[in-house]
Amino acid sequence: MSASSSSSLPLHTTPNFNPSHSSKSTKIKQIQSFKPTHKLHEQKQVESKSYFHQISSLCKQSQIKEAITLLTEMDFKNGCVYERALSTGQQIHARILKTGGFYSKNEYIETKLVIFYAKCDLLNVANQLFHKLEKKNVFSWAAIIGLCCRMGSNEKALMGFNEMHENGFLPDNFVLPNALKACSTLQMVGFGKGVHGYALKMGYNSCVFVSSSLVDMYGKCGLLDDANKVFDEIVDRNVVTWNSMIFSYAQNGMDEEALKVFYCMRMVDVEPTRVTVASFLSAAANVDAVDEGRQGHAIAILSGLELDSILGSSIINFYSKIGFIEDAELVFSNMVEKDVVTWNLLISGYVQQGKIEDALDSCRLMRSENFGFDSVTLTTILSASTKMRNVELGKECHGYCIRNNFDSDVVVANSIIEMYGKCESTGKARRVFEKTVQKDLTFWNTLIAAYAESGLSGEALKLFYQMQLEGVPPNVVSWNSVILGFLRNAQVTEAENIFSEMQCMEIQPNLITWTSLISGLAQNGHGDRPIHYFKEMQIRGLQPNTVSIISLLSACINVSSLEFGKAIHGYIIRRQFFSSLSILTSLVDMYAKCGNLYLARKFYNMVNYKELPIYNAMISGYSLHGQAGEAFEVFNRMQKENIEPDEITFTGLLSACDHTGLVEKGLKVFNDMISEYRMKPSMHHYGCMVSLLSRCGNLEEALRFVLEMPLEPDAQILGSILSACKEQNKIELGEYLSQYLFKLEPDNSGNYVALSNTYAAAGRWDEVLKLRNIMREKKRKKAKEKARLQLDSNRNRTPCVCCRR
Repeated sequence: MSASSSSSLPLHTTPNFNPSHSSKSTKIKQIQSFKPTHKLHEQKQVESKSYFHQISSLCKQSQIKEAITLLTEMDFKNGCVYERALSTGQQIHARILKTGGFYSKNEYIETKLVIFYAKCDLLNVANQLFHKLEKKNVFSWAAIIGLCCRMGSNEKALMGFNEMHENGFLPDNFVLPNALKACSTLQMVGFGKGVHGYALKMGYNSCVFVSSSLVDMYGKCGLLDDANKVFDEIVDRNVVTWNSMIFSYAQNGMDEEALKVFYCMRMVDVEPTRVTVASFLSAAANVDAVDEGRQGHAIAILSGLELDSILGSSIINFYSKIGFIEDAELVFSNMVEKDVVTWNLLISGYVQQGKIEDALDSCRLMRSENFGFDSVTLTTILSASTKMRNVELGKECHGYCIRNNFDSDVVVANSIIEMYGKCESTGKARRVFEKTVQKDLTFWNTLIAAYAESGLSGEALKLFYQMQLEGVPPNVVSWNSVILGFLRNAQVTEAENIFSEMQCMEIQPNLITWTSLISGLAQNGHGDRPIHYFKEMQIRGLQPNTVSIISLLSACINVSSLEFGKAIHGYIIRRQFFSSLSILTSLVDMYAKCGNLYLARKFYNMVNYKELPIYNAMISGYSLHGQAGEAFEVFNRMQKENIEPDEITFTGLLSACDHTGLVEKGLKVFNDMISEYRMKPSMHHYGCMVSLLSRCGNLEEALRFVLEMPLEPDAQILGSILSACKEQNKIELGEYLSQYLFKLEPDNSGNYVALSNTYAAAGRWDEVLKLRNIMREKKRKKAKEKARLQLDSNRNRTPCVCCRR
């Protein structure tokens, strides 16, 4: 026995080094902490071998009782179990089996073997030994339940918990936390409450480990009130308890409560861990609590927490989410050890901030440091190519996915389909979709959305019906995509029919459904319908978002309804939407275009820190009302604020010149736009100039503009010249332009009227009569065609499912 005592001395004299309290740099701490750990491992291996030789020697001398005593003293505590030294443990197990029945049937040794293999996470071996046990006890049950929990076999863990109890073994405070962990993973809150009842009955509720596990279980199952009740009853809370409560609030979106619990924890002087700071920073990022998050970072530094991959990742995630990408870069550069998660967070942060080139540079650097891309990296790169509409980058990423067998990953494949769809390569998106073996609802929705956003409403509808034939029922997202597809293609009636069918199928429209309808109808010039749907939306208790409000204000412009615009304005005040600059800009635009320039100017003046959109809205408003001087005054103020104009700004200024006949001013603005601001004029800008010159009698100059345009003139530009032909009696030119316009816009009666007016001004009444006869004939044909199409539509229309019932 003296030999065994002496052999254990080196273990007790090993210094207990704690690198977190070192004042040296992170890198030095890691090097220092590495050496003692390695030495300790070697000493324990030597000691294990010493025990093994002593047990072996005693066995050969038939001193069985002494061997058992030595094995009991060893207790695997400082050897195989503690260090998970699998090889050494297996050697001892082999010697036990060779030695004979006494060893192999010893209850203590059998139990220790189960615990050993359980600690080494060998589920099959531990299970086999456990089921062979002649006498099971609390320790063997605890080991096997804990192992099932660690290995993700949570159902087996709970079955073991029940079986243990049925066999007369009472689960203790080591078993209960594992059972509660399995309940939270499986979301079996009923079972968890049963375990809670058992803990109360047996008096384990006073154990801080059991109580902390209860808080964690209730939190992960979304029962925050129950978690809080358990938390409040804990007298001696440790850091694990506090962490469970903070994490529970943060996980369930109650971020402000998570921050409050963290501050309460600080008030009672509980030192935070990396888990504490990570949960706190996650909550702070979700509510844009910049100062609080920075304080959390400072606390981590002051507490001496090592900037490892866990803590570093949480800090990078915080700074990325709040838009402080430079701070995220700084933290990243100071990390000694980086893993794939850390790289992914930085790359994702760059993409979120629109710094795509920085994201791609980080991907290249990541590869150069021998880190392989995972599914998260690839979905981030695909997201970047989607944002940039860069199909070439997307193709490269797709190729990498194929070469490295990532294309079978559901999330990656879905991102590839979305990328091709957004880049208007629906054919390629379809091919990827067809090659995917298991198509779930998300896959179908992504492809339908791709066709819908491209305006291919027919294909979107076909897919919508095909998915149902293949046994995948659509959800509200599917219906929304089909509605959007019709609205993108200006098929308003079809969109409203699908909306009606959706409700017949008892699918409740969500905020996106209503917003899509309101926005799509407003953009297609159906100003009264968005107002109708807004009223219906309110009746159903849904509150509009910013997009809905802006679309409604646009609808008010389309129908020139100042009265309803004021009603929307009142709604904005009541719902406190004034923090949105885009809504304020839309209000200025609505009032100006609905005829109340006074209120437009009033809200324009209310905005202290003006941005380009609101300047543009005010310039357009003054332009519409023929107040060119005021429009240029706003433009001059904008220049003083060093705000760069865009194409919309120049459209407003040129339109102001057109409405007031300022030819010289208009020419100067047009020339400044090209020479000073380096912009290429669009069709709108050329249209304003041609209209201005034609209106002021400079028909030859207007024609010169048209001939020198790098673009093909549209009907609006040619119509401006045609209108001027009447004033200057240019009949031949008018006839030539009319023939061109009739081909461009065969159904636009305005072109026939303009030519008729030109003939009338010249006294050519025979020609006027001919044109009127042509117009009457076209009207009759159009009415007949419309009636025929309506009849065909009624014959071919498939009734919706609810009607067929």
